[in-house]
Parts: sequence; C-alpha cells; structure tokens
Amino acid sequence: MSIAAPANTRTVVEELLRRIGQGDPERISELYAEQVDWKLDWPEAEHGRTATPWIRHRSTRADAASHYRELAECHIPEHVATEVERILIDGNEAVVLGEIRQTARRTGRAYRARFAWHLTVEDDLVTRHHVYEDSLAVAQAFESESQ
Repeated sequence: MSIAAPANTRTVVEELLRRIGQGDPERISELYAEQVDWKLDWPEAEHGRTATPWIRHRSTRADAASHYRELAECHIPEHVATEVERILIDGNEAVVLGEIRQTARRTGRAYRARFAWHLTVEDDLVTRHHVYEDSLAVAQAFESESQ
C-alpha cells in the first residue's frame, strides 16, 4: 500500500467534500477503501439509536454509502449546510474543521454542530474516517418532547 502524497491527499479530500455536497451516497462511497476504519466520537450507548441511525461505527465501503443515505433520510435537505473552515494536510493525513447546520426531519428542530474530521488517504482512497462533533447538539435536535 502506498502512502498518498500531500497533493493527492488534498485532492481526494476536496473531491470527497464535493461529492458529499452533491448528495449521492454511491458516488461518495467510491472514494472509500473496501475496508475503512470508521469511528465517531459519540457515547457508545447512543450508537444506532432509532432517531440517529447513522451514528455508529462502520467498516466497509458499503457501510459508507449506508451512512450517507441514513444521514440524508434523517434531515430536511433544503435546510442542510456545511461550512468548511480549514483543511489541514500532513502527508496522507487530513483534518477538516468546520460547522454543520441541519434540521432534524423527525422533530423539525434546527441545529449547529462544530466538527473535526480526521481522514487518512492511501492509494487515493479514504482508509480512516474519524469524526469528532458536538454530539449534544445533534442529540437534542432529535429528542422527542416527551424525553
């Protein structure tokens, strides 16, 4: 396995962001390796809850496509925005910093969540996808009034 040069890492990350913006889960997942180290900084007990099914660890390209489908199904597409503030590259490692703004389909509640996204690119594919985000903001947007 070859390690991506910084220019290739940036190109892959920027293409991944572009495809995410277009919203086609199959095209997005093409940029992931067959096996991927996918983790979310989110309380383990909360992974895969009914209200937030996309929040769970994954391990394959097919899982990546599923993640982006589930994420889209749970949000109102007209009320989704992401601001990427910075992309930091160090060899085959990248960190993307920014803020997501979305509206939960189930509750109609809008939320903002800061995020840091750690990616590793090898052979022009993402092999690591670790997300650190404001999980409380997301959870509160999906909470039903009775909770």
